Amino acid sequence: MTPGPDRTVDLLITGGLVVSPEGTIAADIAVDRGRIVALGASDLLPPARETIYAAGLHVIPGAIDVHVHFREPGFSHKETWTSATRAAAVGGVTTVFDMPNTDPPTASVAAIEQKHDIAQRQAIVDFGLYGLIGEGNLDQLESMAAAGAVSFKLYMGSENPLVPCPSDGAIVEAFEILARLGIRCTVHAENTPLLTWRGDRLRAAGRTDAAAHLEQHIDLAAVEAVSRAGIFAEWTGAKIHIAHESTRRSLPHIRFARQRGVDMTVETCPHYLLLSTDDGARLGDNFMRVKPPVREAGHAAPLWAALLDGTIDILSTDHAPHLRAEKTRPVIWDCAPGFPGVETSMLLMLAEISRGRLTLEHYVRMACEAPAKAFGLYPRKGALRVGADADIVLVDMTRTGRITAADLHSIGNATPFEGFALCGMPVRTLVRGATVALDGQPVGTLGWGRAVTPRRG
Repeated sequence: MTPGPDRTVDLLITGGLVVSPEGTIAADIAVDRGRIVALGASDLLPPARETIYAAGLHVIPGAIDVHVHFREPGFSHKETWTSATRAAAVGGVTTVFDMPNTDPPTASVAAIEQKHDIAQRQAIVDFGLYGLIGEGNLDQLESMAAAGAVSFKLYMGSENPLVPCPSDGAIVEAFEILARLGIRCTVHAENTPLLTWRGDRLRAAGRTDAAAHLEQHIDLAAVEAVSRAGIFAEWTGAKIHIAHESTRRSLPHIRFARQRGVDMTVETCPHYLLLSTDDGARLGDNFMRVKPPVREAGHAAPLWAALLDGTIDILSTDHAPHLRAEKTRPVIWDCAPGFPGVETSMLLMLAEISRGRLTLEHYVRMACEAPAKAFGLYPRKGALRVGADADIVLVDMTRTGRITAADLHSIGNATPFEGFALCGMPVRTLVRGATVALDGQPVGTLGWGRAVTPRRG
C-alpha cells in the first residue's frame, strides 16, 4: 500500500538510478516495515526517519544465490553461517539457498529443523534450505517441505557417501511427489555410473594428475544426465533446475527439453564463464578441481551466449569454500573440489559489465529476477517494486580494486580469482530495509536473516 503524504516512513533512498531487467530510471524508493512502499520522484514520496543518498549510484535488487554450501553442520572449519552470510552481504547477495550435503545431510525433518536453528541464530541475510532426495526418504519429502525445505537436491552425479545417487526408479518417484507438491528440484546432472567407472579405471592406472579429473568428468556425463533428467521431468510433470552447467555440449539438449514443454531452468557459475583449464598454470592444476570441472577453452563463449539469450536462466555460485591446504594437495583425488563464490560473483559480473560483455539490466535478470521466479519468491524477492521486500544493493560502477583472498569473509577463502581487476562494486546492502553491509564490511546483526517461504505451484 502506498503511504499517504503525511505519513513518515522508515527509510528513503534518494538520487539513485533504479535498475530492472526492462531498463534503468531515476527514482527514489520509500521503505517502511521492511518493504518497498513507493517509488518515484522525491517530491511525491513521504518524509522518512532515515535517508540514504545514492547520487551517482545504481540501485538494484539484492542478488539471490540458489546454490551455496555453507558447511554447517559438520564442516565448520571451512565455513559457518556467520562467516558465509557476512560474505554474502558484502557481495550484494540478500537471499541464499543452502545445499544439503552437510553432516548430517538434510535428509529428514529433524535435519531440516537442526539446520534451520543453526542458520536462524547466525544469518544476516535471508535463506532457504534444500532437502536431499535419497533412496530411503521418499516418504518424508512432503513432511520435509512442510518443515521448511524450499527445494530438493538430486545428486545424479555423486561420489560423496553422505549424498549418494538414487536409482532411476527412486528419481522418477521423487519427481512424481515433487510435481504434486509444486516444488522445483535442483539436479546435479552427471552420470554417476560413468563417473565411477572412469574414476576407478584412472586410479587403477596410477593417475594422480589434474587432467585425470577432467577425463573422469567428461562432457558426456553431463549431457546424458541433463537429457535423462529432462525426460523424467517430461514424463512426471516435475519442475527441475539444472545446477552448475559447465559444458557447451549440454545446450542443445536443454533447448530440446524446453521445446517439448519441460519446465527446466538452468544455472551456470562465474568459474565456468571466466576460467578454463589454461588457468591451471596460474593457480596450480590441482587447485582448479571442482565438480563439474572447469573445462578447456572453448566452452565459456557459448555459455555466455546462452546466459544472455536465456537458454541459461540463472547465475549462481556453487559457493563451496575450502582451506588453501585442502586445495593444494599433490594427488588430484585428495584435493577438495570447489571454490568460494558468494562474495565475488557480483564483483566479477560488474567488472564484465564495465568491459561491455553484458549490461546491468542483464545481470539483474539472471541474478535477481530469474531465481526469484524459478523458486517461487517473486515478486516478494528479486525486484524493486511496491510490496517487495526491501532487499536492495547500491552499486558504484566507478569504484575499482582487485580480488584478494585475505579480504574475503569466508573462512575457506581460497579463491581462483585472486588478483582479478574490478570495476564496479556493491557499496551498501540492505535486507528488508536494514543495512547489513557497508563499504565492503559486514554490519548486520546476527540472526537478522530469516527463512523464506516460497509460493508453491
